[in-house]
Amino acid sequence: MDFKNPDCSLEQYKTPAVVGARLLYDAMLKGDIKGLSVFDPGCGTGALAIGAKLLDADYVLGIDIDFFAVETAKKNAESLSLEVDFFVSDIKNFNHRHFDTVVMNPPFGAQNVHADRPFIDAALDCADVVYSIFNKGSLAFLKAYTKKRAEITDVFTCSYPIKHTFSHHTKECAFIDVEIVRMVKL
Repeated sequence: MDFKNPDCSLEQYKTPAVVGARLLYDAMLKGDIKGLSVFDPGCGTGALAIGAKLLDADYVLGIDIDFFAVETAKKNAESLSLEVDFFVSDIKNFNHRHFDTVVMNPPFGAQNVHADRPFIDAALDCADVVYSIFNKGSLAFLKAYTKKRAEITDVFTCSYPIKHTFSHHTKECAFIDVEIVRMVKL
């Protein structure tokens, strides 16, 4: 199930299957999922969290500020008979615990400048390895922002389809280039 009423200010888009699959596949190949604890901040409808559980993560937690998105994520996990914990929480107020891996598709900051920063900070505060999706061309910012906190070890470029969702969208489907980034905490 997808977002019922996506919120433009939260940049709510369902993670496209092709992008989520690529992120999770790379994390699986690196040994960053199976048997480990995984956190999905800003989980939306739960695609990355559920995918991590399907790839045999030991424990998975997803949080999102949107109650309805979390309810949808819970239903999506239940429909697959998966045990994934989902909670409503603002990333800025979340009481972090330690996880092995973070998988996330944070806001890109298109609607609210710097909306991605609390997600990057939370991810690096609570996990040793972080996989995240960013607009292509964000690497210089990301390297500067995470300097002395993380090393970028891998970058994969792919196309991110965005379906016509909000009134400012002019095409039925637009494709933007994104980078899936793997960071390791220093």
